[in-house]
Amino acid sequence: MVGRARVVQLLRQIERAACRCPAHSNTFHPGVGAATCILRKTDYAFEMASSNIRYGEGVSREIGMDLQNLGARNVCLMTDRNLSRLPPVQDVLESLSSHGVKFKVYDGVRVEPTDTSFKDAIEFAKRDSFDVFVAVGGGSVIDTCKAANLYVCHPDADFLDFVNAPIGKGKPVTGALKPLIAVPTTAGTGSETTGVAIFDYEPLKAKTGIASRALRPTLGIVDPLHTLSLPERVAANSGFDVLCHALESYTALPFNQRSPCPPNPMNRPAYQGSNPISDVWSRHALHLVAQYMKRSVRDPEDLEARSSMHLASVFAGIGFGNAGVHLCHGMSYPIAGNVKTHLAKGYSVEHPLVPHGLSVVLTAPAVFNFTAPMCPERHLEAAEILGADIRQVKQEDAGAILADTLRHFLYDLQVEDGLGAVGYSREDVPALVKGTIPQERVTKLSPRAHSEDDLSQLFEASMKLY
Repeated sequence: MVGRARVVQLLRQIERAACRCPAHSNTFHPGVGAATCILRKTDYAFEMASSNIRYGEGVSREIGMDLQNLGARNVCLMTDRNLSRLPPVQDVLESLSSHGVKFKVYDGVRVEPTDTSFKDAIEFAKRDSFDVFVAVGGGSVIDTCKAANLYVCHPDADFLDFVNAPIGKGKPVTGALKPLIAVPTTAGTGSETTGVAIFDYEPLKAKTGIASRALRPTLGIVDPLHTLSLPERVAANSGFDVLCHALESYTALPFNQRSPCPPNPMNRPAYQGSNPISDVWSRHALHLVAQYMKRSVRDPEDLEARSSMHLASVFAGIGFGNAGVHLCHGMSYPIAGNVKTHLAKGYSVEHPLVPHGLSVVLTAPAVFNFTAPMCPERHLEAAEILGADIRQVKQEDAGAILADTLRHFLYDLQVEDGLGAVGYSREDVPALVKGTIPQERVTKLSPRAHSEDDLSQLFEASMKLY
């Protein structure tokens, strides 16, 4: 018979060799990951999360059945005043009515929402007992609806509790939210796939947001017919958001170089850094942008092009929703937040506005020229996808090649000639830098470390594009 000491030795060997994954390991065992995070500063894992997505021409007419299937008794539908009169919202309302779904409409969403407009929507939602939320619109509508859902389900929370640090407290969302169905009407933000809600924090004149996987819509209903009503400049600016989502997530700091390593999986951020799965979505989105964006802007009746850009928005959303974005988006927030008098073409709003996609893309040539030395092969690949001939190009020229490729792309689509064309001057650079500093959630994912002087130079280089 085997001795007791030998049995104990064998059991210990088995324990050391056993699978450490949560499904097979002992509940008391800390696992490799937990031990790793004690020993190392950077992360060792990444997660992939996305909303369920349904795509098809006319598919928004199914939403009444979806709400029936959820057992919805009282639905909060959010949109903006302009959209409330257009076919996308009318199609959804007809579907709800025909299936006997009780609902109330909130159409007070602000294009480029603020903390004030978020709070107004939250108060509307708190005045009734809604059990399901529906958002019909672009990123502003979907983000506002996410925030309303969050704070209705956390009625005792202070507004800044869940807002990203350092502006807010950045507390994790631990409670369950109500189901939310998002029906995007623009091909840009990808908000139907992500757990992020962005807004202007008026006291600091800077954009910030709330980021948690708990905010992800239950379902995104992507109906390409809705994009046919987009004005030319709205289609262009939405497309630029897709372009930068794809480029930034593909060139972001790799997930295993991001710090700190989370002590608990619930602390792993939604924006984790570039990773093998996000790379697939971001790269494919970039191919679609290269093939279809110019067509979609120039011909609003080109259903193939506009449908493809709608899909590209979803693909890029899945990519950046897990990898994150970096400097273009971080720098865009003060560009949009400090707008003075610029009136955006194609937008029916009564306030000065630099549309989000435009505020992002204006710095793109300077940013990617700056970041290229850290991953030149990815920057060259992006340039090639967008049409550059890189056969005789040296890696050290990757930044200049991608920057020139982007300038030609923007010029062909009649983009304003830099920050100077939307009301900024070099005297505004210190304020723009100051507004970028709180955006560490995204700027820290830049593959290249940067200082305030670097940011100043990037803003100055973006004052004029051509």
